[in-house]
Amino acid sequence: MSKRCFICGKNSKSGNNVSHSKRHTKRMWLPNLQNINILVEGKKRKKAVCTKCIKGGKVIKAVKAVKAAK
Repeated sequence: MSKRCFICGKNSKSGNNVSHSKRHTKRMWLPNLQNINILVEGKKRKKAVCTKCIKGGKVIKAVKAVKAAK
């Protein structure tokens, strides 16, 4: 699975965990991606999309589009 949002391109960020003794170890912050069925060029595709795009209405879900057409 890709760690990049299909809509906005949000991806993982790297940095350090810092312990109480100030020891630094590498870590990753991953985006909250959900695999959903969306319409891409009129076809139903399963893509990884971040929850911010889903909540913001930037995504047209395939299920909703089919119901709206009927």
